[in-house]
Amino acid sequence: MPPTQRTRALDLLKARGMLRLRDFIAENIEPETLARLVRDQQIIRPARGLYQLPDAQIDAAHTLAEAAVLIPKGVVCLISALQFHMLTLQMPSEVWMAIERTAWKPTISYPPIRFVRFSGWAMTEGVERYSIQSYKVHITNPARTVVDCFRYRNKIGIDIAMEGLREGIRHRKCTPDQLWQYGKKAKVWTVMRPYVEAVVADAA
Repeated sequence: MPPTQRTRALDLLKARGMLRLRDFIAENIEPETLARLVRDQQIIRPARGLYQLPDAQIDAAHTLAEAAVLIPKGVVCLISALQFHMLTLQMPSEVWMAIERTAWKPTISYPPIRFVRFSGWAMTEGVERYSIQSYKVHITNPARTVVDCFRYRNKIGIDIAMEGLREGIRHRKCTPDQLWQYGKKAKVWTVMRPYVEAVVADAA
């Protein structure tokens, strides 16, 4: 006998970790099947339109993947990107995510997301795809993340930007040249330069 919708739904979640409602529909699995699985506590719905198994591992990286599934065009940035690259001891209570300046801002109850607006080059340059639990998540790379933290220093605090800079240089996850390139592009190099020079001198 062919597998039931219920069995196929569970097998898909075991293989992929998380799926959206539209993913199940594409596999000819009806919403009512998912509703019954939720009622039977065989799967959970952490956010509207998102499903996963009850024993799914919940950690910071998993939360980034959840956010990316819900907002596929978003870019994880600032403190969340620092934490992902292990450039800070901060554990943000929200996922910092950039969306296009003119894009519609989605209303999402879970995971908690703090939106910022990027435009033009800022949505693509220094943005890389990282694999988290089989999902491709767009995250700013270390150098770009540090530059963004200086750019948004009034929002997140200069101390966090400095922590990211020190850790990035110390662990060689970014170079002064990379910081200069992104800093010039973001028009924040004049602000960053003395901090970069001091950190590089201390690390020498």
